[in-house]
Amino acid sequence: MSEQTPNDIAPADNQATEYESALDTEQTETKSNITITESAQAYLADLLSKQDTDGIGVRIFVEHPGTPRAECCMAYNQPGEEDSADLKFSYDNFAAFIEASSVPYLEDAVIDYNKDRFGGQLTFRAPNSKVPKVGADASVEERINYVLQSEINPGLAAHGGMVDLIELIEEEGIGLTAVLKFGGGCQGCSAVDMTLRQGVEVQLKQQIPELTQVIDETDHTSTENAYYK
Repeated sequence: MSEQTPNDIAPADNQATEYESALDTEQTETKSNITITESAQAYLADLLSKQDTDGIGVRIFVEHPGTPRAECCMAYNQPGEEDSADLKFSYDNFAAFIEASSVPYLEDAVIDYNKDRFGGQLTFRAPNSKVPKVGADASVEERINYVLQSEINPGLAAHGGMVDLIELIEEEGIGLTAVLKFGGGCQGCSAVDMTLRQGVEVQLKQQIPELTQVIDETDHTSTENAYYK
């Protein structure tokens, strides 16, 4: 059993109950605020009861975490398959195991079940799966990548595009410059300069005040995949 859904699904309502679990591993405490709503718990409990296996649970993880290809997944967890480093969430009729390496990417994640006339759908919203939420002590590079992957690239993806940070350059008399490279539908696009100046640069400078300049080093002579030609 595997559930994979897009990351732009609407979040559950405010009455969703949050569950927090902690596991001590070599004196290091790991926590997660992932939410499995009551409707999702009921759906999963019913699904697992049909497997006729005592102690069967679910395992939650992220494939390709921290990249634009990140996918949130859920699979059956047979008794004994869990890892000692996993976070365990205990519910009334089953247990959920969160893969330790996926925990940062599942910050603020919500698993919900919405009924409809066709039965219903299990949805998985994980806004930090493509890049984990950065802390106050994060480097400028980490903060730029977070803004690019969590806020800018989801919008560019509508046109099949993307943008990545290539390097940061500190130049005397200029300041800190972010060098970017566009890809997909943005490479060779006739509107890419407007996208850079009125969108990407403005958003980055608003959230990363240390930046003084944003430049594009993409080879835009290649227009094969350009959204606008």
